[in-house]
Amino acid sequence: MLVISDASPIIALDDVGKLSLLKELFGRVVITDVVRDEVVADLPEWIEVVKEYDHTAYLSLKQTLDPGEASAIVLATKTPNCLLIMDERKGRKTAISMGLKVTGLLGIVIESKQTGLISSGKGMLDALEEHGFWLSKKLKRQVLEKLGE
Repeated sequence: MLVISDASPIIALDDVGKLSLLKELFGRVVITDVVRDEVVADLPEWIEVVKEYDHTAYLSLKQTLDPGEASAIVLATKTPNCLLIMDERKGRKTAISMGLKVTGLLGIVIESKQTGLISSGKGMLDALEEHGFWLSKKLKRQVLEKLGE
């Protein structure tokens, strides 16, 4: 399954030194050139940057969404059976309404804990929060309950 990501999950994972979780979970991740411009970190070779997507559709979606989100969604709509990693609510809602399969950073944390890639979901969530990732107490509690922590 091809995995396409928006910028914020990559930035957040890089901030806490856990960008490699994406490689361990998925092998390869694809981002658009617009998303690449939003990520200031050096990226490893397993993150592929794509410039070919429907720019007319991108310009249309960009009227209501962040440019990175718009480009990632447009790329995902032309990529059968892909997984889109996106955190922003408005972008996720748009992607889901277009029939896309979406997960976010919390989904990555849950999958990483369930597959043994991280030992503590709480530790990971705490680290993300320390680096500016906003998470409501209710949602954090739900994630930790799902992980049995």
